[in-house]
Amino acid sequence: MKYTELGKTGLQVSRVCLGTMTWGTQNTQADADQQIEYALARGINFMDTAEMYAVPPSPATYGKTEAIIGDWISRNPSRREEFVLATKIAGNGLHYIREGGDITGEAVIKSVDQSLERLQTDYIDLYQLHWPNRVSPHFAKHWPGRINFSDVDRDAHVAQMLEILQALDVCVKAGKIRHFGLSDDTTWGIHQYLQLAEKYDLPRVASVQNEFSLLHAKDWPYLLEHCVHEDVAYLPWSPLAAGALSGKYIDGARPEGSRWSFAQRNGLFRDTAQSNAAIKGYKEVAEKHGLSLVQMALAWVDQVDGVTSTIIGSTSMSQLEEDIDAFELALSDEVLKDIGDVFRQYPSPY
Repeated sequence: MKYTELGKTGLQVSRVCLGTMTWGTQNTQADADQQIEYALARGINFMDTAEMYAVPPSPATYGKTEAIIGDWISRNPSRREEFVLATKIAGNGLHYIREGGDITGEAVIKSVDQSLERLQTDYIDLYQLHWPNRVSPHFAKHWPGRINFSDVDRDAHVAQMLEILQALDVCVKAGKIRHFGLSDDTTWGIHQYLQLAEKYDLPRVASVQNEFSLLHAKDWPYLLEHCVHEDVAYLPWSPLAAGALSGKYIDGARPEGSRWSFAQRNGLFRDTAQSNAAIKGYKEVAEKHGLSLVQMALAWVDQVDGVTSTIIGSTSMSQLEEDIDAFELALSDEVLKDIGDVFRQYPSPY
């Protein structure tokens, strides 16, 4: 397993991060225990969760994933030091979480305590804002006209950011969290947090995790350039486009028990004619070179300049083993050229 520094934190994290969002819906406690043990044995020392999980998000599943991880930690307290644990505070819009309200300083302090209780740990290594209070161009909102930046009250949002940073500082000084990161945010958001941290001597943003894959690479090159030069770790989530790059949903297939057979909060916005065609194209490339589509797609993300650690999620041990093995691959120039040919045909298929 290869390791990379997480921004400027001094923490060395594995190039693979174990995602956990299906624990509590598609996966049981026993499944999670097995995945954790296997991941640690393979050298993975980075695990990501969120208060909102399990998914699909609902009042019934809220907090379940953190509780599952906490159950494992309670039975293995001496092993807590073996991994970097990341979790996230949910943003606004979910009526059953803080009545759907914004992330505020008060919300941060309360939510950190609640996550610590569910996780049954004394500290969180990386505490992330799941999405910003302003509407960000994620979850298929990146097309022109979907959101209007000019409608945003910039000063009000910057004031909110400062309040959030001040609350995070309280948590850092109390030893409850070590570092903080962003999720589903933009270059402007990262920049504002960096400026505020420097101006007011507050915690520096360590990382950002955004959706990134062969089907959704909108952060390249501008946001990734910013991350590289500002030493902000970039953590791709959904590197298989919610399972689409496994090929199992080609031409409308819906295998029983698969993620796309569940109701999705934002619908199946990744399921488009362009995506279907792109996946078929990538599948042909993988078959031509004797690779699995899954491993080729994951290896491609891993080799993108600026990527720190890729968040994977699996519902079965066989999937987890295949995913981790992908990070031992080195894609040849010929493979990368063939991938590039498909990418140019379908640069933004959803």
